[in-house]
Amino acid sequence: MNHRRAIVLAAMLTAAAWVSACHRQRDAVVDEAKAAGLTPADFPEAAEDYFHEIDSGVVLSPEAVEGRNTWLLWTAGDQAFWDYMANHAFGSFDLLKLLSSRPSLAVRRDNRFETLGVMNDPGFEQASAPGEYGLWLDRRVAPPEPFDPRVYGRPSGIVGLRLFLNPAFDAAAHARWDPERYFTDPAYYGDPGLVRPYRVGMACAFCHVGPNPIHPPADPDHPEWADLSTHTGAQYFRAGGVFANLLGPDDFFWQVLNAMPPGTVDTSFIATDNVFNPRNINAIYDVGARLGVAQEETLSGGNLDLPGTSSRSPVPHILKDGADSVGVAGALGRVYVSIGSFHQEWLRHFRPLVGGKRQTPFPVAQARKRSVYWEATLERMDHVARFFVEVTAGRLNHHRLADAPGGTAYLTTDAAVLERGRRVFADHCARCHSSKRPPADLQPGSRAETAWFRRSVERPDFLAGNFLSEDRRHAVSYVGTNACSTLARNALSGHVWNDFSSDTYKELPPVGTLRVLNPFTGATESYPMPAGGRGYQRTPSLIAIWSSAPFFHDNGLGRFTGDPSVAGRMAAFDDAAGKLLWPARRAETTCSEDWAMPFCGPIYRTTAQSWLVVDRSYLPDALAPFLGGSLEGGELRIGPIPRGTPIQLLASLDTELSLSRAKDFAALLLELRRSLATIEHDHLGPEATRAELARLVPRLRSLSTCLDYQVDRGHPFGTDLPDADKRALIELLKTL
Repeated sequence: MNHRRAIVLAAMLTAAAWVSACHRQRDAVVDEAKAAGLTPADFPEAAEDYFHEIDSGVVLSPEAVEGRNTWLLWTAGDQAFWDYMANHAFGSFDLLKLLSSRPSLAVRRDNRFETLGVMNDPGFEQASAPGEYGLWLDRRVAPPEPFDPRVYGRPSGIVGLRLFLNPAFDAAAHARWDPERYFTDPAYYGDPGLVRPYRVGMACAFCHVGPNPIHPPADPDHPEWADLSTHTGAQYFRAGGVFANLLGPDDFFWQVLNAMPPGTVDTSFIATDNVFNPRNINAIYDVGARLGVAQEETLSGGNLDLPGTSSRSPVPHILKDGADSVGVAGALGRVYVSIGSFHQEWLRHFRPLVGGKRQTPFPVAQARKRSVYWEATLERMDHVARFFVEVTAGRLNHHRLADAPGGTAYLTTDAAVLERGRRVFADHCARCHSSKRPPADLQPGSRAETAWFRRSVERPDFLAGNFLSEDRRHAVSYVGTNACSTLARNALSGHVWNDFSSDTYKELPPVGTLRVLNPFTGATESYPMPAGGRGYQRTPSLIAIWSSAPFFHDNGLGRFTGDPSVAGRMAAFDDAAGKLLWPARRAETTCSEDWAMPFCGPIYRTTAQSWLVVDRSYLPDALAPFLGGSLEGGELRIGPIPRGTPIQLLASLDTELSLSRAKDFAALLLELRRSLATIEHDHLGPEATRAELARLVPRLRSLSTCLDYQVDRGHPFGTDLPDADKRALIELLKTL
């Protein structure tokens, strides 16, 4: 009897294992390259030194040239993702339309820099007539690129965006294609089933190539390759113009994206963590020196499936909060996933754009097996790292003001002022803003340490091989700047980037309680910060700080000029530096009236009456049962949201709801909708409107992921110095 039971049990276990394996196999997804039977060998690196004029003509090794080509051209298959998003992003953006210069469009090639902050490819001119498929794509006037279009697509006219033929654009799709309706009929171009003739892929260059500070273009809309830099970052990039190009100010999603200051993007934009946290796009300087101060962190689990990792690894950080703590190759590989490589797997772990589904980790080990594109990407990372070590090593690619045209006119020749500036820097700045570190036996803050920094700063080689940051995390309660970016949740344990954040990050202690402004009452309130990795900012580099204003991690301090000339950059620097060291000046407007955009601190607010519209298919699963009878045409519509509403009030609502909270949350949304409708229907004035909404604001804030609204606050260091010391320090900063 026992023997027969054992046989039956074994048979049952075998059958269960077989069924489970079948389910796993059925649930397993692969990318398009894997499905087509391709291997990483089918995507070879490009060796041609085609971009030799960029970055002040720096001469690179053959390996670094291949790395640069990857940075500028390689999309890692994400063209399939951006095509998917064009059909599944509520009709908010379409990168193919972004490339078009049809006369009826407000944005065309000849004004892209002013309106979008992106860089035009020097090899093109604006289309004067529709081309293939009725599209108004830029016309190439330079000789053809030497790169294989099967691997890299073809250039689109915007640096970093690549065009690929759409394999789904068959004869039937071609017969249905109507270029006139594509530009004029929202019902047509907003159709989730629309098949476009091309897919648009995104390379890292799209967000990281910008005007070269020491060789600025005479006309930013018509640059030459010599006018561009691969590593200064897209400092003029407009997230709203790019990712809400089909919307207008009456859409709250447009308001959210256009509240992000130029040069910033929310890296949790797609895999949303429901925290409104725009962060400036990193300039990448002196990678060799940066590697020299990388500290060891503890790695385990999925971290160890990334190339070059071990249980104790030295880790340089890239993200502002230091969450990407798995080394250079892993951090760069994560970026490719976050812009759409192997989206077939990535999108299974969260609900894009609106959230509401509990995140699960993107599995590195499985991705390496199932995504040819991503494995090919990881194989390229050594050469990309080599490229950055080489391109950021030389003086010209440190972008010193003295090397810029007319730059010396902005530099003092008073040796006594510079000597004073160096002393102030040594005493008040170098502990965080120098990668040249004192001996470990010197007590931090001691006279001996101060004396060491003074000697170090006075040395003529102080700037050589100095990243001007110790690249360490500091509690935001110490730094005092806006806390929202430190509250990002995607790298926490069990979340989508779990495999890309170290144990060291996940186990960081809580930073305590902040004091934050409640803009609805005017009072300052206590705000306890959570643990699990959150609450920290790493020290930014001060290399070329003269060229990178506005300041802070979100470009929240200082006036944006929109002008990449030396004069334009210096005007922005002077304003930001004054507000940094004289906080009373921060009360002045941080906007320029020349730019009709809502990125105006110190609290980002809506600039027009708007509506929050969410399609039924994107509603959080827990909310849908409680909202189903209140939908209009299959949509949840909340509004009109009054002009001047703080963006954060709604943009940072936590939609990762438990079932126990979902009913209350749904009731709050419906009550908000009724209140907003009452305000509109009864034509309530400002006071009555505030009174109507005041009832709901505390409940909305109780569901917020971040309650820190003020963006131009913090960094008190040096603010109590004598004015002469401040002015001397500013003169020194210009020389870095």
